[in-house]
Amino acid sequence: MDFDKLDKLKGFMPKHEGAALIKWAQEFSLLGPALEIGTFGGKSSLYLACGTSKNNQLVFTIDHHQGSEEHQADEEYFDPAIFDKKLNRVNTIPLMQLNLNKFKESEWIIPIIANSNKIASIWTIPLGLLFIDGSHTEVSVKSDYDNWKSKILKGGALIIHDIYENPNEGGQAPHLIYKQALLEGFSLHERIDTTVCLIKS
Repeated sequence: MDFDKLDKLKGFMPKHEGAALIKWAQEFSLLGPALEIGTFGGKSSLYLACGTSKNNQLVFTIDHHQGSEEHQADEEYFDPAIFDKKLNRVNTIPLMQLNLNKFKESEWIIPIIANSNKIASIWTIPLGLLFIDGSHTEVSVKSDYDNWKSKILKGGALIIHDIYENPNEGGQAPHLIYKQALLEGFSLHERIDTTVCLIKS
């Protein structure tokens, strides 16, 4: 894996948190495959695959690829490069394909283009690791947590990105499910900056 090349990809996963994803993915994919909610351009998927591939395990990554609320026109993270004029909406599928094709680790990644909660209702594969990093509205984040937490194997990992205790630094929805998970029996394994790794008891 060319990590300098990976770090330069368009995306929202900084290098030090990406390194943590690799470590945790390798550790917990001994139990089962990884699943990521929120693909965007596949940057974090590649970090995860770098770890799971050591154990011959897959990374499933789910996204509707129409962008989160903050990616839409006139919002804070709108990027005209991912706006499809023919579809008249954000479309991150081409970006994901472009990024994944640059790395051989992509052979371990299975993209699923769908709403994560619709997939949850039919999902039967036990997970060694679940990474929640999709839409950051309170309703969306809580739905992802509530609908997917039961899919994690005992001793498996729940990873949550963008944890901010201070509302002035970032949105609070991921922090809310982090606190809920701790109350429901998950234990903190490790934290790197805004990314936490919890273990399911």
